Amino acid sequence: MSEIHDPASVAHPTPRIDGEDKLTGRARYTTDWQVSGMLHGYPVPATIAHGVLGALELDEARAMPGVVDILHHRHFPRLKRSPNSMKHGDQVSEVRLPFEDERIYYHGQYIALVVAETFAQARAAALRVRARYRREHDVRPGLLASDAEGETVDHYSRGDPDSAFAAAAVTHDATYAIAPESHVPLEPHVTLAEWRDAEHLIVHESTQGVFYERNALARIFEMPAERVEVIAHYIGSGFGNKLFMWPHAVATAAAARLLGRPVKTVLPRQQDMMNGGHRPASRQRLRLAADRDGRLLAIRHDSTSETSLIDRHVDACGGATPSAYACDNVATVQRLLAVNHGTPCPMRAPGEVSGIFALECAMDELALALDMDPLALRRRNYADRDPQRDLPWSSKQLDVCLESAAARFGWAARDPRIGAMREGDEIIGYGMAAATWFAGRQHCQARVEIRADGTLLAACGTQDIGTGTYTIVAQAVAELTGVPVASIAVRLGETGLPAGPLSGGSMTTATVLPAVAAATRDALDALRDVAVGPGSHFAGHDPASLEVAQGALMAEGKRSGFAEILARHRLGSVSGQGSAAPGGERRQYSFRSFGAHFVEVRWDPGISRLRVARVVSSIDVGRAVNPLAARNQVEGAIVMGIGMGLLERLDYDPRDARLINANLADYRVPVHADMPDVDVELLDYPDFRFNEFGARGIGEIGLTGIAPAIANAVHHATGKRIRELPITIESLLDSH
Repeated sequence: MSEIHDPASVAHPTPRIDGEDKLTGRARYTTDWQVSGMLHGYPVPATIAHGVLGALELDEARAMPGVVDILHHRHFPRLKRSPNSMKHGDQVSEVRLPFEDERIYYHGQYIALVVAETFAQARAAALRVRARYRREHDVRPGLLASDAEGETVDHYSRGDPDSAFAAAAVTHDATYAIAPESHVPLEPHVTLAEWRDAEHLIVHESTQGVFYERNALARIFEMPAERVEVIAHYIGSGFGNKLFMWPHAVATAAAARLLGRPVKTVLPRQQDMMNGGHRPASRQRLRLAADRDGRLLAIRHDSTSETSLIDRHVDACGGATPSAYACDNVATVQRLLAVNHGTPCPMRAPGEVSGIFALECAMDELALALDMDPLALRRRNYADRDPQRDLPWSSKQLDVCLESAAARFGWAARDPRIGAMREGDEIIGYGMAAATWFAGRQHCQARVEIRADGTLLAACGTQDIGTGTYTIVAQAVAELTGVPVASIAVRLGETGLPAGPLSGGSMTTATVLPAVAAATRDALDALRDVAVGPGSHFAGHDPASLEVAQGALMAEGKRSGFAEILARHRLGSVSGQGSAAPGGERRQYSFRSFGAHFVEVRWDPGISRLRVARVVSSIDVGRAVNPLAARNQVEGAIVMGIGMGLLERLDYDPRDARLINANLADYRVPVHADMPDVDVELLDYPDFRFNEFGARGIGEIGLTGIAPAIANAVHHATGKRIRELPITIESLLDSH
């Protein structure tokens, strides 16, 4: 692996190569796909959260115009479950098959699928399906309405935190909570399934993992994986709820096979929010201990998060805690509580964003107890190497992030007294938090073709979920060939292409680009072999002696363009294959990304208005392959963090666990009026120990740390320490 030190295309701000297609509507999202003879599916959700489906009254719905069939428990093929293995690439979001039995585990669970000639007809008929239930009243309420701790599913310990806590001069002990949160992607879940000759299944899906869905469908329908094709060219975001397949996709594929016609199911927003995944609620107890100088002596982080009654999803809140700060005595415990809610799933920065909220709020509270600047406390406990794994960091510039963001924000001018900073009717609060997210890589394959018309094609099965993967792949090829980005076509999001990774966990860039680089070099080697053949400018040269520059091969003053070489030998193209995978680097180094967020809030008690006015962030992700898109990722994460901190909450009725606000009228998300001034700095410290591009992922790191920085700023402005997200006006007005 050769390091790319002198970027030509990589690390240069580059407009998205798919931008024009998206702006003009040429980009076809799954919702846009239409095929001949297509039917439309519309699921029928349960209206209770716990009980048994007694009977379905279907006559009225069946008699409505356009209705072709209604699938349900007593009218559905017997299918197999997916093994649900991350290791074997067939994980699903919900193991239970659609209509598998008549038990109801959560509000919104599918009890039927109406299939009709048009979407409107399917929807109208679905609203006429009547269900009778045997309601059961021993409902398991959500975590935040319960004192239950759940079962222990994971733990970590070093040193003796209990003894250190008991002997410490200064301690802090508090419990923090986070409400369940919806992903609310712009494009809801969509599946279009088509069977050809009853042997070949083609699925267009809005998914972050085409290969995982292909493998799971193959297991479920008992067919070879090569007979299942999953396509996802464009995805209108997912934030984690589209990583793995949901039951509506299985029901749609089953309906298409049963009826012998393609079936398309577009989930309405309500169902997307009820049974398309969410960030689970969590409750976390943080115990910190320090000496009088602010040196951490102990950290205990005990977490409980929700899961459903039918699946075990663990939101590992303590994942970042053991490596966040230098401390000899650390323990984390993760518990899981099953409740009558839909199955949760990963949501942007899963686990760690929740845990960092609790940890970074606790650090501020400890700083207050120490009468110490919160920034100084974090500097005091800076971890120069990973204390969890006792390994050096591959690259860590958190200290640079803290210093740079603090200076740009004006932290030194902060008056530490509560409510002391004012402007007009508004009280100003300053808060800050550190941020971190693990850096990971997966296995990947790619193909690159050099074509006789002077263009290149790069292909990989991974998908672009709106983050700019098409563009960075083109940048990587341009970097190695000298061919302009505009002359490089990129194909993604098809299981017929070389196997690519999930688009999640901030791993796509670091995973895909090394494979693309390997394929590009292989294609260039194939071109070199052609170029030294008889009749060529380079006949008799050693292929390895031919250098590459600006879309041409060169040696000893001779130059021949790629297209010229292929034309001379009457070849339409040459191609190269490449693959990449994690190696032994993780035994030598710890890999993480880091950041710092500084937030200004303004509180007007006269009109009870709280707003985030300003955010200043510095982010260390190694090298940003495309700073234009990377900065946009962080800006978007900051907006999500404002939603998490101040607005977003899925509300379940504690009496019967029904989801109350599964719509965009009652579920509040940030809008343009909520946008603060945002200043994002991307440091440029390439991490060549991680990959040749020096790049780590950026999707998650921008979100971790925003919510606690807001909470810390709110406390500085109001004196109210709100330990439950979202921070509401009601909680600020509460006198207790």
